[in-house]
Amino acid sequence: MKKNLQTIAFLLLLLSAKLSIAQNKMVVYQTDFGLKDGAVSEMKGVAMEVSSDLKLFDLTHEIPAYNIWEAAYRLEQTIRYWPVGTVFVSVVDPGVGTSRKSVVLKTKSGHFIVTPDNGTLTLIAQSLGIDQIRQIDESVNRRKDSQKSYTFHGRDVYSYTAARLASGVISFEQVGPLLPKQEVVSLSYQKAELTGNVIKGNIPALDVQYGNVWTNIPDTLFNQLKPKFGDIVHVNIFYKNKPVYQGSMPYSQTFGEVAEGKPLAYINSLLQVSFALNQGDFARENHITSGSDWSVEVRLN
Repeated sequence: MKKNLQTIAFLLLLLSAKLSIAQNKMVVYQTDFGLKDGAVSEMKGVAMEVSSDLKLFDLTHEIPAYNIWEAAYRLEQTIRYWPVGTVFVSVVDPGVGTSRKSVVLKTKSGHFIVTPDNGTLTLIAQSLGIDQIRQIDESVNRRKDSQKSYTFHGRDVYSYTAARLASGVISFEQVGPLLPKQEVVSLSYQKAELTGNVIKGNIPALDVQYGNVWTNIPDTLFNQLKPKFGDIVHVNIFYKNKPVYQGSMPYSQTFGEVAEGKPLAYINSLLQVSFALNQGDFARENHITSGSDWSVEVRLN
């Protein structure tokens, strides 16, 4: 009998640990709303009404309006630095009120993302992998008396569902029906790949404060070219396959290794190949922005 009780206690402990993965009470918000009005505050108020024990954080609310790609990138950039079980709410939703699905994705790392399935999950699905994805059952997981509102799902559905999940009011299984993983909407872009002595990649984002151009080319792939600091890197940048920039610059460890205003290639804080002007704005000077339509080619001498 004692052994059976110990077994039951152990199984309950395992079940509790499994459930707690979705119950660390942290919710992180990302939107394109800005902070000029009360939209973000409304979302957080809904969450606190679900549970005042929640810890609410901001990823950013400065995603450019309607820019789904930017939302996908900022999620992928950030999520791995948060504890397992953290629930993210990402609302960049130009299709609000249409037939696009409202979902919660659980990554293989144990993080959760509440979002419209409109391409926002493109990069996370590839980098962290999809454990499961569920469509939100709005008959259960929707703020009370909000059915007349068709244009603020971020408040009425996403923040409400995220708060219920993070606080343990519902389990992940209670979010709604399971969806096939392969049905997640993905945006097309140039993945990082080495062909011969040329690496092709994408420009997913800019270091907006300084105008540095970040690529999705990891240092591990770049290192296959066997670069040494001081080697000349030849760069071609394209928008919708049309050339925008062609130039050469030294591969440098720090910005100060080149003269002020001169270009350099370097590995950024995310360990990806990037381009900059020392104390200048590389992107603005060369009319470069970012997104799924931007691509880059890199080679050495």
